Amino acid sequence: MTLDNKPTIPHYQPAQPTKQELDYADLAILDFSKASTYEGRKELAVQARDAMRDIGFFYIVNHGVPQYETTRVFDIADVPFSQVSDEEKLEYTGNILETGTDQGYKPRRYWNIDNGVKDDVENYVINRDVTKRTHPKALRPLLPELSKFAKHNHDILHNVLRLLAIGLEVPEDTFVNQHGWQADGETYLRFMKYYPRSAEDEQKTKQVWLKGHTDFGTITILWSQPVSALQILSPDGQWKWLRHIDNALVVNAGDCMEFISGGFYKATIHRVIQPPEDQRGYTRLGVFYFTNPDNDMVLETVAGSPVLERIGVRRSFISDKAPTAGTWLKGRIAAYGKSQLTKSQKEGVEEEILNGAVVRHYN
Repeated sequence: MTLDNKPTIPHYQPAQPTKQELDYADLAILDFSKASTYEGRKELAVQARDAMRDIGFFYIVNHGVPQYETTRVFDIADVPFSQVSDEEKLEYTGNILETGTDQGYKPRRYWNIDNGVKDDVENYVINRDVTKRTHPKALRPLLPELSKFAKHNHDILHNVLRLLAIGLEVPEDTFVNQHGWQADGETYLRFMKYYPRSAEDEQKTKQVWLKGHTDFGTITILWSQPVSALQILSPDGQWKWLRHIDNALVVNAGDCMEFISGGFYKATIHRVIQPPEDQRGYTRLGVFYFTNPDNDMVLETVAGSPVLERIGVRRSFISDKAPTAGTWLKGRIAAYGKSQLTKSQKEGVEEEILNGAVVRHYN
């Protein structure tokens, strides 16, 4: 992913990686230099299948973007936050509750966290078709770069989907065909900037910045960054930190992948908490590619998988008819952080029912 004559923008300087000893998750690392051949994908598919079955996360290295271009992407990611006035941000703030889409800005203190404390994270979301809506002036000269970056992420997505299809012993483009680059869908880039919170808010929330949750879509691609705050709920019920690897991607499955794989691939619960002491006082800038099936795709379990015929299928929806991806995502996006949750029988778990599926939040 290269583009000449790039506009000059300020450099975003993140915190240095933590020196504290943390209890890190042991995740597989997939070398995507092997993904260009079918034989290489078959080898990677075993790693991807086992990772998504066991823990739901893995890393990707050698994905085709050099470190200097990744640094440039993080510089761009900070532009909507540091180079746009509060007044202009209001012009591009999305109406999430009414529209069920989070394109544009999500302001700080929008989501409910706990004990009356709201979030301190600002989002800017851009559809993979960067021309789908207008953007703040500071971002407009950077749209050609963002379009190329989104397409590169989508190419990575397609190879991930091929690996997961091979793992289910179905044709390798089965899921690819449900995630078209030009189809009508809600796959998008999201930039997230977390800001340090007060000691009082940290105490009220027990240092939780975002409650434990699953992602809404099929696959999430997170570009690794050095501020430690992301934790995943491991199979033994313990929260494990994710280690930063320079220029690596962190990949996880979301709700839609769990639905269409009949529960074979798990949407793993994860949360964001206060960083280690040597990283407090810094902002935390995230770059994500959240991927979702085409809007008109019905979220039914993939047909014809010998693997699922052997082990059985776990139903995800209470009703007989599964919703479309578009319906599922609009309901999930609109409700997140705003709906009234009920206490589960499990300690520390809250629930809601959306489109016939039980959605759980972990605190």
